[in-house]
Amino acid sequence: MHPISALEQFTRRDFLTTTANGIGMMALGSILTQEGLMTPASAAALDHMQDPLAPRKPHFPAKAKNCICIFMEGAPSQMDLFDPKPKLNDLNGQALPESMTKNVRFAFIKKETARIMGSPRTFAKHGQCGMDFSDLLPHLATCADDLLMVRSMHTDQFNHHPGQLLLHTGRATFGLPTMGAWLNYGLGSESKNLPGYVVLSAGRGTSGGASLWQSGFLPSSYAGVLFRNQGEPVLNLKNPEGLPVALQRRGLDALAELNQQRFDQMRDPEISSRISAYELAFRMQSAAPELIDLSTESDKTLEMYGVNREDLKVKADRAGGPGQYKSYATNCLLARRLVERGVRFVSIMHASWDHHSNLNNELAFNAGMADQPIAALIKDLKDRGMLEDTMVIWCSEFGRTPLGENRGGNPNATGRDHHPFAFTMLMAGGGIKGGQVYGETDEIGWGITKDPVHMNDFHATMLHLFGLDHLKLTHRFQGRDFRLTDVGGKIIPAWIA
Repeated sequence: MHPISALEQFTRRDFLTTTANGIGMMALGSILTQEGLMTPASAAALDHMQDPLAPRKPHFPAKAKNCICIFMEGAPSQMDLFDPKPKLNDLNGQALPESMTKNVRFAFIKKETARIMGSPRTFAKHGQCGMDFSDLLPHLATCADDLLMVRSMHTDQFNHHPGQLLLHTGRATFGLPTMGAWLNYGLGSESKNLPGYVVLSAGRGTSGGASLWQSGFLPSSYAGVLFRNQGEPVLNLKNPEGLPVALQRRGLDALAELNQQRFDQMRDPEISSRISAYELAFRMQSAAPELIDLSTESDKTLEMYGVNREDLKVKADRAGGPGQYKSYATNCLLARRLVERGVRFVSIMHASWDHHSNLNNELAFNAGMADQPIAALIKDLKDRGMLEDTMVIWCSEFGRTPLGENRGGNPNATGRDHHPFAFTMLMAGGGIKGGQVYGETDEIGWGITKDPVHMNDFHATMLHLFGLDHLKLTHRFQGRDFRLTDVGGKIIPAWIA
């Protein structure tokens, strides 16, 4: 006798029950949505059960479709790049009044011997808007009229990992979804053969690690997938030698059947994520290698991004080893190729900009690495008609102090400490109103004097440009409705074109 197959064990009663439930739920969902009795979030939850990354409509018409988030881990020095403070040079070597530092926590600075440190950088105004950039950013300066420069960012955290979590997840807490995960949860992805959320990394590796691209309590389909910019894009993506594609397909079909049976029993969305992950990986076997094959790009494009540049010859211990200029330029070009292929959120991460010492050399090295390819990315997107709906963000977890680093009793401070009270962020495209500087800081860059912007305000405005109401984009977990903006966040109309 032949063993009874799973299909033969599937009785007519089982078939009618399962089919009726499925059709009934679809019909009920449609009716309730039309009658206004089902919220968009509830309707989206049904979609998530079928295909976690299926494209979904926003709450209202959107200006942005894709996002490229350029994260400068460690925190660049804003007064040496974006926010000129001549007064620092006038006060160089002097102490701040005790009243300014009395209740301030520093990461490393010793208050008793802390001294103001000037900047050797020269600034000039660029574009019709007259935006200030230092001599370290000549290429990015040519994009001034497309950029929003926010000089009044502030955060609640003064150490790296908590600050990075707040920037990426809205709270300095482990286990929460990141910005890219929230966008894919709310909107899905238009890419069929690549993940909706891709991470490109260079340098030493961020101190926050994978917590900066996690999906948290959302299904894992919404987590970022780490890509490499050379060799195999995703480790273990290739088939082992001798495994025919047809045999692999049969194995995936068997896994899908088993997982579907388990899903029918448990209704656990993570099982749907598992099924989707297997299928996506199968499609990525051809899509991912094609993505990183730059042979189809013109020599002019490769030169514009600086893909074949040599590293700047300076002593920069925190740069992350040789080949950083080529790696970073490649990542910026790959980011454009990813959004071309429908990927919703691309994160470009580089570490480290944590310049407690050797500031002039190391900032010059990093700025030289990032300046040309980021400017090329913005111009390339604009030339291709993609900047209009692709948001580009330059961000960090905080800024640097106007005080020099004095750790270890070194009388010759050569770096700056962490500074959460005032720092700079850049944005372009995706409905952002370019050619403007938003917010102001005091004469030494210590605090904000006009239009302060909290991280959650940035999150709320970003989501708004993607057509998402930050108060409605929620997920219920452990009895609470969580959102990217936590319990804060306000939209900033001045940023919106």
